[in-house]
Amino acid sequence: MGEREDLVGSLKGGPKLPKRPTTEAERIANLNAPTSFDPRVQWPNCPSLNEIRDQAACGSCWAFGAVESMTDRICIASNATVSAHISAEDMNSCCTSCGFGCGGGYPEAAWEYYQQTGVVTGANYDVKPTLCLPYTIPTCDHHLVHPKITPCGNEVPTPACSQTCVDGEDWKSATHYGASVYTPDMSNVYTELMTNGPIESSFTVYSDFVTYTGGVYQHVSGEELGGHAIKILGWGVEGGTPYWLVANSWNPDWGLQGYFKILRGQNECGIEDGFVAGLPKL
Repeated sequence: MGEREDLVGSLKGGPKLPKRPTTEAERIANLNAPTSFDPRVQWPNCPSLNEIRDQAACGSCWAFGAVESMTDRICIASNATVSAHISAEDMNSCCTSCGFGCGGGYPEAAWEYYQQTGVVTGANYDVKPTLCLPYTIPTCDHHLVHPKITPCGNEVPTPACSQTCVDGEDWKSATHYGASVYTPDMSNVYTELMTNGPIESSFTVYSDFVTYTGGVYQHVSGEELGGHAIKILGWGVEGGTPYWLVANSWNPDWGLQGYFKILRGQNECGIEDGFVAGLPKL
């Protein structure tokens, strides 16, 4: 696919994580969920909820959807007393069990790695301070037509795993762990999002998604490009159409300043088949 390889990278067939159990009370609460929910309003003291990262010319979406959700959830679980910007570089380059780095990976394996090995902190370009291990692949434009900055071009090699903090911090001290990891489903996903924050999911990308600029996306035409992992924040309704509110990792110039809306409740492009989440160890 050439220059489109950086747009995808989520692989199927990863490790099976335990399903999140649903109590009867939670099932009822899930059915009676509000019409809309936006965590940026619910937890205004967690700035990472407003951040759009850039995987650049690398099929590392599987890592980005994971570390973005982990970062948000650490802040939410700690009542904004712990700020830990989790490193996509560490996840993408060092998790050998997760897949193939820029060649794609398994979202479930990323969360398993978080629980078993831990992931250090790491900034994404403009986040200060730099923290332990920043993302080293230069930002680029994912637009295939009329790019605003340097186009992404062909997929780059996966950076070597470096277990040395660039800010001089001790690697072990910079590492954060998951206390539990699991897979929500439609019987509990609304309460999961409202209680614990954003989750990772995957869906099939078609060429008509790449040119998205607004509205509620539904696949109409175009070739299949592959699997893509993202961060689901919340949900809403637009013009009578229910949608998931999603953060992409193609930089803020794409879509709705880096976000997009996709049809909710109909498993559009398989997005409701791949929920993955977990709780941090504080």
